[in-house]
Amino acid sequence: MIHLRSPGWLLAVVIALLAAALPVRAELVAGRDYVAIVPQQTTDNPAKIEVVEFFSYACPHCSELHPTLSKWSSALPADVVLKRVPITFGRQQWVPLARLFYALEATGDLARLDNAVFETLHRQGGKLFDDKSVIEWATARGIDRQKFTDAYNSFGVVSKVKQADQMAKAYAIQGVPALAVDGRYLVTGKDLKDFTALLALTDQVIGKVRRERGRK
Repeated sequence: MIHLRSPGWLLAVVIALLAAALPVRAELVAGRDYVAIVPQQTTDNPAKIEVVEFFSYACPHCSELHPTLSKWSSALPADVVLKRVPITFGRQQWVPLARLFYALEATGDLARLDNAVFETLHRQGGKLFDDKSVIEWATARGIDRQKFTDAYNSFGVVSKVKQADQMAKAYAIQGVPALAVDGRYLVTGKDLKDFTALLALTDQVIGKVRRERGRK
C-alpha cells in the first residue's frame, strides 16, 4: 500500500486523473475540431460565452450525452452559459417533444422532469409523439393538467419551437446532438470516440473564443 503523505504526490495524482478524464488536443484544427459559423450569430447575452446544445428528446445520442452534459454544465466557469435548443428538422413527430421542453420550462418543471423524458422514450419504450400523449405524460407526473395544457398550447411555446428551428438553420445544423460556441464555432471533433472527449474539446473551443474576445 502506498501512503501519499506528500502534497506533491497528491497533486501529481490529481493532475494525472484529470488528464485521463479530459483528453486535450495539442492544437485545435479548423475542419477537424470545429467549423466557423458564417455569418457569426448573435447570442442572448454578449457578456457571456454561450454554448448552445441543439438536441431532440427523440435522438438516442442526445439521450446518451445528457448525463455527461448535465455534469459538465454544473461546473461551467462564470463567463460561460449553456443554452439548450430542442429542434425538429421539420419532422412532425419531433414537434410535440420540442413543445414539451418549452412547456416544462414554462411551468417550472424542466429540472425535475428533463431526464424523465429521455428515460420514457429510450429506456421505457414510451411514445410521446402526439399532443394527447405528451399532456397525459406530464399530468401523470404531477403537473396540473390545465396548467400544462395552457403552457403547451401557448403562443410563447409554439413561437419558441419555430424560433429554435430557424436558429438551427442559421447555424447550419445537420444532425443532433450539436454544440456551438458563442455563435462563432460549431464543435465537430470528427475523430472523437466519446462524449467526455467532445466536451473537453468544447472547453478548448471556449478557450479559443475567450482569447479572441480578449484581443478585441
